Amino acid sequence: MVSNIVIFGSTGQTGICAVEAAVKKGLEVRAFVRDPARLPLHLHDKVDIYQGNVLEPDSVNEAVEGMDAVVICLGTGNNLEATSDMSEGTKNILDSMRGKNVKIVSACMSCFLLYEPDKVPPRFNAVNDDHKRMYQALKESPLNYIAVFPPHIADEPSREKIIEINPTQSPGRSISKWDLGAFMVDCLSEPKYYRSVIGIANVPKA
Repeated sequence: MVSNIVIFGSTGQTGICAVEAAVKKGLEVRAFVRDPARLPLHLHDKVDIYQGNVLEPDSVNEAVEGMDAVVICLGTGNNLEATSDMSEGTKNILDSMRGKNVKIVSACMSCFLLYEPDKVPPRFNAVNDDHKRMYQALKESPLNYIAVFPPHIADEPSREKIIEINPTQSPGRSISKWDLGAFMVDCLSEPKYYRSVIGIANVPKA
C-alpha cells in the first residue's frame, strides 16, 4: 500500500498539482525542491519540504529513504535548449530507489515520444531527446514504473479524461494540469499501469 511518497520536480506546474492531489488523498508527502519559496505557501505546513538537487546523488538518496513510491515531474520550464538534467536526475532517482528497495515510480515525459522522429516539431527535439533517455532508464530498471506521456499540459480545470495503456498515439491534444498531477499520484496504487506507457488526455470539449 502506498502511503508516503516523494515528489521530484514538485514546484513545476505538474509537480505542484501532484503535491496538491497527494495531500488531498491523505498521503504523507515529501516535496523535493531546489527552492522552497517556489512551493505555494498553503502547502508548506502540509508536506515535508526537502531541499536538494536531483543531480546530487546524496540528496536524492536521503529523500528516497523510507518512501513507498516516487513521482518524477522533472521539467525545463520554457527552456527548450539541449539538456541532460532530466535524464541524469532520473538515473540518480532510480539508483536510489534500487538501493532503498523502493519499487514504484511514475514519471512524466511527453507524448512526442509516441511520434515518428520527423514528426516532432524541431524546437522540441532537444528536450525530447532527454525524455528518450529518461524513458530508456526506466525501461532498463527492474522497477514498477509508469511512464506517462501527456500531450499539451493546459492550465484548465479538471474534467473527464481518457487513459490508454501502451498507446500507439496520444488519445487527445491536451490534458489539464490538475488531471495530470492527480494521475501521477493515483497510478502508483494501480498495478495494471506498472511497466507501461500511459497516454492521457481530456475528452474534447463539445
